[in-house]
Amino acid sequence: MDQVIAVVLGGGRGSRLFPLTHERAKPAVPLFGKYRLIDITLSNCINSGINRVFVLTQFLSASLHRHIMMTYKFDNFSRGFVEILAAEQTERSQDWFMGTADAVRATLHHIMYYHNKETLILSGDHLYRMDYSKMILHHRQTASALTLAVYLVNRDDASRMGLLRINDEGIVEDFVEKPKDPAVIEKFRAPDAMCRAVGLNPNDDWYLASMGIYVFNNDTLAEALQCSDNDFGSQIIPSLLGKIKISAFLHHGHWADIGTISAFYDANIQATRVNPPFPLYCPANPIFTHMRSLPPARIIRSAIRDSLVVEGTDLHGTIISDSVIGVRSIIRPGATLKEVVMMGADYFEEENPAPPNTQAPNYVPLGIGRNVTMEHCIIDKNARIGDGVIIRRQAEGLDLDAENYFIRDGITVIPKGATILPGTVI
Repeated sequence: MDQVIAVVLGGGRGSRLFPLTHERAKPAVPLFGKYRLIDITLSNCINSGINRVFVLTQFLSASLHRHIMMTYKFDNFSRGFVEILAAEQTERSQDWFMGTADAVRATLHHIMYYHNKETLILSGDHLYRMDYSKMILHHRQTASALTLAVYLVNRDDASRMGLLRINDEGIVEDFVEKPKDPAVIEKFRAPDAMCRAVGLNPNDDWYLASMGIYVFNNDTLAEALQCSDNDFGSQIIPSLLGKIKISAFLHHGHWADIGTISAFYDANIQATRVNPPFPLYCPANPIFTHMRSLPPARIIRSAIRDSLVVEGTDLHGTIISDSVIGVRSIIRPGATLKEVVMMGADYFEEENPAPPNTQAPNYVPLGIGRNVTMEHCIIDKNARIGDGVIIRRQAEGLDLDAENYFIRDGITVIPKGATILPGTVI
Protein backbone atom coordinates (compact mmCIF):
# COMPACT_ATOMS: atom_id res chain seq x y z
CA MET A 1 0.00 0.00 0.00
CA ASP A 2 3.04 2.27 -0.09
CA GLN A 3 2.16 3.25 -3.66
CA VAL A 4 -1.38 4.44 -2.76
CA ILE A 5 -2.54 7.92 -1.76
CA ALA A 6 -6.04 8.24 -0.31
CA VAL A 7 -8.14 11.36 -0.92
CA VAL A 8 -11.19 11.90 1.29
CA LEU A 9 -13.82 14.25 -0.11
CA GLY A 10 -14.94 16.37 2.81
CA GLY A 11 -18.12 17.49 1.10
CA GLY A 12 -19.63 20.88 0.47
CA ARG A 13 -21.74 22.93 2.83
CA GLY A 14 -23.37 19.86 4.34
CA SER A 15 -26.80 21.47 4.00
CA ARG A 16 -28.60 18.12 4.33
CA LEU A 17 -27.08 17.77 7.83
CA PHE A 18 -27.95 21.30 8.95
CA PRO A 19 -28.08 22.42 11.79
CA LEU A 20 -25.36 19.92 12.82
CA THR A 21 -23.14 21.58 10.19
CA HIS A 22 -23.94 25.14 11.23
CA GLU A 23 -20.57 25.58 12.98
CA ARG A 24 -18.53 22.65 11.63
CA ALA A 25 -17.64 20.82 8.43
CA LYS A 26 -19.68 17.70 7.69
CA PRO A 27 -16.80 15.25 8.39
CA ALA A 28 -16.41 16.79 11.87
CA VAL A 29 -19.98 16.00 13.01
CA PRO A 30 -19.87 13.82 16.19
CA LEU A 31 -20.91 10.17 15.83
CA PHE A 32 -21.86 7.52 18.43
CA GLY A 33 -21.13 9.93 21.29
CA LYS A 34 -17.33 9.91 20.97
CA TYR A 35 -16.20 9.76 17.32
CA ARG A 36 -16.42 12.08 14.31
CA LEU A 37 -17.77 11.13 10.88
CA ILE A 38 -14.28 11.41 9.41
CA ASP A 39 -13.00 8.76 11.84
CA ILE A 40 -14.88 6.02 9.97
CA THR A 41 -13.11 6.60 6.66
CA LEU A 42 -9.71 7.36 8.18
CA SER A 43 -9.89 4.24 10.35
CA ASN A 44 -10.66 2.17 7.25
CA CYS A 45 -7.54 3.62 5.65
CA ILE A 46 -5.30 2.84 8.64
CA ASN A 47 -6.73 -0.66 9.05
CA SER A 48 -6.07 -1.23 5.33
CA GLY A 49 -2.41 -0.23 5.64
CA ILE A 50 -2.90 3.14 3.90
CA ASN A 51 -1.36 5.92 5.96
CA ARG A 52 -0.96 8.78 3.47
CA VAL A 53 -4.26 10.60 3.29
CA PHE A 54 -5.45 14.00 2.10
CA VAL A 55 -8.80 15.37 3.32
CA LEU A 56 -10.33 17.95 0.95
CA THR A 57 -12.62 20.54 2.51
CA GLN A 58 -13.62 24.17 2.17
CA PHE A 59 -16.39 25.01 4.67
CA LEU A 60 -15.96 25.58 8.44
CA SER A 61 -12.87 23.39 8.63
CA ALA A 62 -11.40 24.71 11.93
CA SER A 63 -12.81 21.98 14.21
CA LEU A 64 -12.06 19.30 11.62
CA HIS A 65 -8.48 20.49 11.33
CA ARG A 66 -8.11 20.55 15.11
CA HIS A 67 -9.51 17.01 15.44
CA ILE A 68 -7.23 15.59 12.75
CA MET A 69 -4.10 17.30 14.10
CA MET A 70 -4.81 16.04 17.64
CA THR A 71 -5.70 12.49 16.58
CA TYR A 72 -3.79 11.24 13.55
CA LYS A 73 -0.12 11.51 14.44
CA PHE A 74 2.28 9.03 12.84
CA ASP A 75 5.85 8.39 13.93
CA ASN A 76 8.74 10.01 12.08
CA PHE A 77 9.77 6.76 10.38
CA SER A 78 6.43 5.73 8.85
CA ARG A 79 6.14 8.62 6.35
CA GLY A 80 2.44 8.57 7.13
CA PHE A 81 0.21 11.64 7.37
CA VAL A 82 -3.38 12.83 7.37
CA GLU A 83 -3.42 16.34 5.92
CA ILE A 84 -6.24 18.76 5.19
CA LEU A 85 -6.25 20.47 1.81
CA ALA A 86 -8.66 23.40 1.91
CA ALA A 87 -9.85 25.26 -1.17
CA GLU A 88 -7.27 27.90 -2.02
CA GLN A 89 -6.86 30.65 -4.57
CA THR A 90 -4.06 30.10 -7.07
CA GLU A 91 -2.88 31.72 -10.29
CA ARG A 92 -4.90 29.09 -12.17
CA SER A 93 -8.13 29.33 -10.19
CA GLN A 94 -9.86 31.84 -7.92
CA ASP A 95 -12.91 29.66 -7.25
CA TRP A 96 -14.17 27.31 -4.58
CA PHE A 97 -14.38 23.59 -5.33
CA MET A 98 -17.24 23.18 -7.78
CA GLY A 99 -17.76 19.43 -7.31
CA THR A 100 -16.03 16.19 -6.40
CA ALA A 101 -13.88 16.03 -9.52
CA ASP A 102 -13.06 19.73 -9.38
CA ALA A 103 -11.85 19.34 -5.78
CA VAL A 104 -9.43 16.61 -6.83
CA ARG A 105 -8.37 18.58 -9.92
CA ALA A 106 -7.59 21.66 -7.83
CA THR A 107 -5.37 19.67 -5.44
CA LEU A 108 -3.89 17.23 -7.96
CA HIS A 109 -0.41 18.76 -7.74
CA HIS A 110 -0.30 17.90 -4.02
CA ILE A 111 -1.44 14.33 -4.71
CA MET A 112 1.00 13.72 -7.57
CA TYR A 113 3.95 15.06 -5.57
CA TYR A 114 4.42 11.63 -3.95
CA HIS A 115 4.71 9.75 -7.30
CA ASN A 116 2.16 7.21 -6.13
CA LYS A 117 0.88 4.47 -8.41
CA GLU A 118 -2.83 4.70 -7.56
CA THR A 119 -5.16 7.24 -5.98
CA LEU A 120 -8.00 6.00 -3.77
CA ILE A 121 -10.90 8.49 -3.70
CA LEU A 122 -13.29 8.24 -0.73
CA SER A 123 -16.29 10.01 0.79
CA GLY A 124 -16.27 11.40 4.32
CA ASP A 125 -19.92 10.79 5.27
CA HIS A 126 -20.48 7.06 4.75
CA LEU A 127 -20.76 4.38 7.42
CA TYR A 128 -19.05 1.07 6.58
CA ARG A 129 -15.98 -1.07 7.16
CA MET A 130 -13.85 -2.01 4.18
CA ASP A 131 -10.36 -3.36 3.65
CA TYR A 132 -9.27 -1.10 0.81
CA SER A 133 -6.19 -3.26 0.20
CA LYS A 134 -8.47 -5.99 -1.20
CA MET A 135 -10.05 -3.50 -3.60
CA ILE A 136 -6.64 -2.26 -4.73
CA LEU A 137 -5.41 -5.84 -5.19
CA HIS A 138 -8.50 -6.53 -7.35
CA HIS A 139 -7.74 -3.36 -9.32
CA ARG A 140 -4.20 -4.55 -10.03
CA GLN A 141 -5.09 -8.16 -10.78
CA THR A 142 -7.69 -7.11 -13.35
CA ALA A 143 -5.27 -4.58 -14.88
CA SER A 144 -7.97 -1.93 -14.62
CA ALA A 145 -7.48 1.78 -15.12
CA LEU A 146 -10.39 2.55 -12.78
CA THR A 147 -12.19 0.39 -10.20
CA LEU A 148 -15.52 1.27 -8.57
CA ALA A 149 -16.65 -0.16 -5.24
CA VAL A 150 -20.23 -1.38 -5.64
CA TYR A 151 -23.05 -2.31 -3.30
CA LEU A 152 -26.46 -3.93 -3.81
CA VAL A 153 -29.45 -1.67 -3.12
CA ASN A 154 -33.21 -2.21 -3.33
CA ARG A 155 -35.63 -0.51 -5.71
CA ASP A 156 -36.50 2.26 -3.24
CA ASP A 157 -32.86 3.36 -2.96
CA ALA A 158 -31.87 2.82 -6.60
CA SER A 159 -33.07 6.22 -7.83
CA ARG A 160 -30.79 7.99 -5.31
CA MET A 161 -27.63 6.15 -6.40
CA GLY A 162 -25.26 5.91 -9.31
CA LEU A 163 -26.19 2.60 -10.98
CA LEU A 164 -23.97 0.46 -13.17
CA ARG A 165 -24.15 -2.64 -15.35
CA ILE A 166 -21.30 -5.13 -15.69
CA ASN A 167 -20.48 -8.03 -18.00
CA ASP A 168 -19.58 -11.58 -16.98
CA GLU A 169 -15.97 -10.56 -16.30
CA GLY A 170 -17.03 -7.77 -13.91
CA ILE A 171 -16.18 -4.97 -16.34
CA VAL A 172 -18.46 -1.92 -16.22
CA GLU A 173 -20.39 -1.48 -19.46
CA ASP A 174 -22.89 1.22 -18.48
CA PHE A 175 -23.31 3.83 -15.73
CA VAL A 176 -26.06 6.31 -14.88
CA GLU A 177 -26.25 8.77 -11.99
CA LYS A 178 -29.49 8.86 -9.93
CA PRO A 179 -31.94 7.73 -12.64
CA LYS A 180 -35.65 8.53 -12.13
CA ASP A 181 -37.16 6.67 -15.09
CA PRO A 182 -38.29 3.16 -13.95
CA ALA A 183 -37.46 1.76 -17.38
CA VAL A 184 -33.88 2.99 -17.05
CA ILE A 185 -33.53 1.64 -13.50
CA GLU A 186 -34.71 -1.79 -14.65
CA LYS A 187 -31.68 -2.09 -16.94
CA PHE A 188 -29.34 -2.07 -13.96
CA ARG A 189 -30.51 -5.17 -12.08
CA ALA A 190 -27.68 -6.88 -10.23
CA PRO A 191 -26.38 -10.20 -11.63
CA ASP A 192 -27.69 -13.32 -9.86
CA ALA A 193 -24.18 -14.39 -8.88
CA MET A 194 -23.52 -11.10 -7.08
CA CYS A 195 -26.79 -11.37 -5.15
CA ARG A 196 -25.93 -14.90 -4.01
CA ALA A 197 -22.39 -13.81 -3.06
CA VAL A 198 -23.79 -11.53 -0.35
CA GLY A 199 -26.65 -13.85 0.68
CA LEU A 200 -29.49 -12.07 -1.14
CA ASN A 201 -32.30 -13.61 -3.18
CA PRO A 202 -31.72 -12.85 -6.90
CA ASN A 203 -35.49 -12.90 -7.47
CA ASP A 204 -35.89 -9.76 -5.37
CA ASP A 205 -35.31 -6.32 -6.83
CA TRP A 206 -31.58 -5.67 -6.34
CA TYR A 207 -29.53 -3.15 -8.26
CA LEU A 208 -25.80 -2.55 -8.55
CA ALA A 209 -24.89 0.85 -7.09
CA SER A 210 -21.67 2.81 -6.87
CA MET A 211 -20.47 3.55 -3.32
CA GLY A 212 -18.57 6.65 -4.41
CA ILE A 213 -15.25 4.84 -3.79
CA TYR A 214 -12.83 4.86 -6.72
CA VAL A 215 -9.32 3.55 -7.41
CA PHE A 216 -7.66 5.40 -10.28
CA ASN A 217 -4.33 4.74 -11.91
CA ASN A 218 -2.57 8.06 -11.62
CA ASP A 219 -2.12 8.62 -15.34
CA THR A 220 -5.82 7.85 -15.88
CA LEU A 221 -6.84 10.30 -13.16
CA ALA A 222 -4.64 13.09 -14.50
CA GLU A 223 -5.92 12.63 -18.05
CA ALA A 224 -9.57 12.38 -16.97
CA LEU A 225 -9.32 15.68 -15.08
CA GLN A 226 -7.99 17.66 -18.02
CA CYS A 227 -11.58 18.43 -19.01
CA SER A 228 -13.86 20.98 -17.32
CA ASP A 229 -16.27 18.41 -15.82
CA ASN A 230 -16.77 18.92 -12.09
CA ASP A 231 -18.38 15.70 -10.81
CA PHE A 232 -17.15 12.10 -10.86
CA GLY A 233 -20.52 10.36 -10.76
CA SER A 234 -22.52 12.34 -13.29
CA GLN A 235 -19.73 13.40 -15.65
CA ILE A 236 -16.24 11.91 -15.35
CA ILE A 237 -17.10 8.20 -15.03
CA PRO A 238 -19.74 8.15 -17.83
CA SER A 239 -17.23 9.93 -20.11
CA LEU A 240 -14.65 7.16 -19.53
CA LEU A 241 -16.94 4.26 -20.48
CA GLY A 242 -15.61 2.40 -23.51
CA LYS A 243 -12.31 4.31 -23.40
CA ILE A 244 -10.58 2.59 -20.48
CA LYS A 245 -11.02 -0.63 -18.51
CA ILE A 246 -13.36 -0.02 -15.56
CA SER A 247 -13.97 -2.88 -13.15
CA ALA A 248 -16.38 -3.34 -10.23
CA PHE A 249 -15.42 -4.48 -6.73
CA LEU A 250 -18.31 -5.87 -4.66
CA HIS A 251 -18.47 -4.75 -1.02
CA HIS A 252 -19.57 -7.40 1.49
CA GLY A 253 -21.10 -5.90 4.60
CA HIS A 254 -23.03 -2.89 5.83
CA TRP A 255 -22.87 0.46 4.03
CA ALA A 256 -24.97 3.58 4.57
CA ASP A 257 -24.91 7.20 3.44
CA ILE A 258 -25.47 9.21 6.62
CA GLY A 259 -25.50 12.61 4.96
CA THR A 260 -29.03 13.53 6.13
CA ILE A 261 -30.44 14.20 9.61
CA SER A 262 -32.75 11.16 9.48
CA ALA A 263 -30.01 8.81 8.23
CA PHE A 264 -27.57 10.17 10.80
CA TYR A 265 -30.10 9.77 13.61
CA ASP A 266 -31.04 6.25 12.55
CA ALA A 267 -27.39 5.16 12.39
CA ASN A 268 -26.83 6.32 15.97
CA ILE A 269 -29.97 4.71 17.36
CA GLN A 270 -29.30 1.44 15.50
CA ALA A 271 -25.96 1.22 17.31
CA THR A 272 -27.88 0.63 20.56
CA ARG A 273 -29.61 -2.51 19.21
CA VAL A 274 -28.70 -6.07 20.18
CA ASN A 275 -27.40 -6.86 16.68
CA PRO A 276 -26.58 -3.48 15.10
CA PRO A 277 -25.98 -3.36 11.33
CA PHE A 278 -22.68 -1.55 12.02
CA PRO A 279 -21.14 -3.09 15.16
CA LEU A 280 -18.82 -0.82 17.12
CA TYR A 281 -17.15 -3.77 18.84
CA CYS A 282 -14.74 -5.03 16.19
CA PRO A 283 -11.27 -5.47 17.74
CA ALA A 284 -9.61 -6.43 14.45
CA ASN A 285 -10.83 -3.20 12.80
CA PRO A 286 -11.08 -0.51 15.49
CA ILE A 287 -12.40 3.00 14.98
CA PHE A 288 -9.68 5.49 15.87
CA THR A 289 -10.41 8.88 17.39
CA HIS A 290 -8.99 11.52 19.72
CA MET A 291 -7.92 9.97 23.02
CA ARG A 292 -9.31 11.74 26.08
CA SER A 293 -8.14 11.39 29.68
CA LEU A 294 -11.61 11.38 31.22
CA PRO A 295 -13.07 9.69 34.29
CA PRO A 296 -15.37 6.68 33.87
CA ALA A 297 -19.08 7.28 33.39
CA ARG A 298 -20.75 7.82 36.77
CA ILE A 299 -24.26 6.37 37.00
CA ILE A 300 -26.13 7.01 40.25
CA ARG A 301 -29.64 5.67 41.02
CA SER A 302 -30.48 5.45 37.32
CA ALA A 303 -32.18 2.95 35.00
CA ILE A 304 -30.54 2.51 31.60
CA ARG A 305 -31.66 0.13 28.85
CA ASP A 306 -30.29 -0.51 25.35
CA SER A 307 -28.06 2.56 25.27
CA LEU A 308 -24.49 3.73 24.74
CA VAL A 309 -22.95 5.73 27.59
CA VAL A 310 -19.57 7.33 26.92
CA GLU A 311 -16.77 8.21 29.35
CA GLY A 312 -16.90 11.41 31.36
CA THR A 313 -20.70 11.32 31.75
CA ASP A 314 -22.51 11.99 35.03
CA LEU A 315 -26.02 10.53 35.27
CA HIS A 316 -27.99 10.95 38.49
CA GLY A 317 -31.54 9.68 39.04
CA THR A 318 -32.33 9.28 35.34
CA ILE A 319 -34.28 6.87 33.14
CA ILE A 320 -32.68 6.32 29.74
CA SER A 321 -33.63 3.94 26.94
CA ASP A 322 -32.56 3.41 23.31
CA SER A 323 -30.24 6.41 23.45
CA VAL A 324 -26.65 7.53 22.85
CA ILE A 325 -25.19 9.57 25.72
CA GLY A 326 -22.05 11.33 24.52
CA VAL A 327 -18.82 12.38 26.16
CA ARG A 328 -19.06 14.64 29.27
CA SER A 329 -22.87 14.53 29.30
CA ILE A 330 -24.52 15.76 32.50
CA ILE A 331 -28.09 14.54 33.15
CA ARG A 332 -29.76 15.56 36.40
CA PRO A 333 -32.37 13.84 38.63
CA GLY A 334 -35.84 13.13 37.29
CA ALA A 335 -34.85 13.26 33.61
CA THR A 336 -36.33 10.69 31.21
CA LEU A 337 -34.75 10.16 27.79
CA LYS A 338 -36.02 7.86 25.06
CA GLU A 339 -34.44 7.55 21.59
CA VAL A 340 -32.17 10.53 22.20
CA VAL A 341 -28.80 11.17 20.54
CA MET A 342 -26.95 13.39 23.00
CA MET A 343 -23.53 14.44 21.73
CA GLY A 344 -22.27 15.67 25.10
CA ALA A 345 -19.88 18.55 25.64
CA ASP A 346 -16.42 19.79 24.69
CA TYR A 347 -15.63 20.69 28.30
CA PHE A 348 -16.87 20.40 31.87
CA GLU A 349 -18.69 23.46 33.20
CA GLU A 350 -15.85 24.40 35.56
CA GLU A 351 -13.44 24.27 32.60
CA ASN A 352 -15.58 26.45 30.34
CA PRO A 353 -13.26 28.69 28.31
CA ALA A 354 -15.93 31.42 28.43
CA PRO A 355 -17.65 31.03 31.81
CA PRO A 356 -21.32 32.11 31.77
CA ASN A 357 -22.79 34.49 34.29
CA THR A 358 -24.28 32.05 36.77
CA GLN A 359 -26.22 34.88 38.43
CA ALA A 360 -28.03 35.87 35.22
CA PRO A 361 -31.82 35.39 35.43
CA ASN A 362 -31.85 33.05 32.41
CA TYR A 363 -28.76 31.05 33.39
CA VAL A 364 -29.07 27.33 32.61
CA PRO A 365 -26.21 24.98 33.55
CA LEU A 366 -24.52 22.80 30.95
CA GLY A 367 -26.31 19.53 30.26
CA ILE A 368 -29.86 18.39 30.96
CA GLY A 369 -31.79 19.75 33.93
CA ARG A 370 -34.13 18.17 36.47
CA ASN A 371 -37.42 16.52 35.53
CA VAL A 372 -36.80 16.84 31.79
CA THR A 373 -38.65 14.55 29.37
CA MET A 374 -37.15 14.05 25.91
CA GLU A 375 -37.96 11.73 23.04
CA HIS A 376 -36.82 11.24 19.44
CA CYS A 377 -34.32 14.09 19.30
CA ILE A 378 -30.69 15.08 18.77
CA ILE A 379 -28.92 17.26 21.35
CA ASP A 380 -25.77 18.77 19.88
CA LYS A 381 -22.68 19.57 21.93
CA ASN A 382 -22.61 22.13 24.76
CA ALA A 383 -26.40 22.47 24.83
CA ARG A 384 -28.16 23.66 28.00
CA ILE A 385 -31.59 22.17 28.70
CA GLY A 386 -33.43 23.81 31.61
CA ASP A 387 -35.49 22.12 34.32
CA GLY A 388 -38.90 20.78 33.35
CA VAL A 389 -38.31 20.97 29.58
CA ILE A 390 -40.45 18.62 27.47
CA ILE A 391 -39.44 17.58 23.95
CA ARG A 392 -42.12 15.37 22.45
CA ARG A 393 -41.99 13.05 19.46
CA GLN A 394 -42.97 15.04 16.38
CA ALA A 395 -44.98 13.97 13.35
CA GLU A 396 -42.95 12.02 10.83
CA GLY A 397 -41.86 14.21 7.92
CA LEU A 398 -42.31 17.50 9.81
CA ASP A 399 -39.74 20.23 9.08
CA LEU A 400 -39.61 23.40 11.17
CA ASP A 401 -37.11 26.18 11.97
CA ALA A 402 -37.56 27.85 15.37
CA GLU A 403 -35.47 30.36 17.30
CA ASN A 404 -33.27 27.84 19.14
CA TYR A 405 -34.29 24.46 17.78
CA PHE A 406 -35.05 22.77 14.46
CA ILE A 407 -37.18 19.84 13.36
CA ARG A 408 -36.06 17.71 10.42
CA ASP A 409 -38.20 14.81 9.20
CA GLY A 410 -39.90 14.69 12.61
CA ILE A 411 -36.60 14.69 14.55
CA THR A 412 -36.08 17.61 16.94
CA VAL A 413 -32.53 18.99 16.80
CA ILE A 414 -31.12 21.25 19.52
CA PRO A 415 -28.09 22.95 17.89
CA LYS A 416 -24.63 23.29 19.35
CA GLY A 417 -24.41 25.67 22.32
CA ALA A 418 -28.18 26.35 22.35
CA THR A 419 -30.11 27.08 25.56
CA ILE A 420 -33.64 25.82 26.13
CA LEU A 421 -35.19 27.74 29.01
CA PRO A 422 -36.85 25.94 31.94
CA GLY A 423 -40.42 24.82 31.35
CA THR A 424 -40.20 24.97 27.55
CA VAL A 425 -42.42 22.50 25.69
CA ILE A 426 -41.49 21.50 22.12
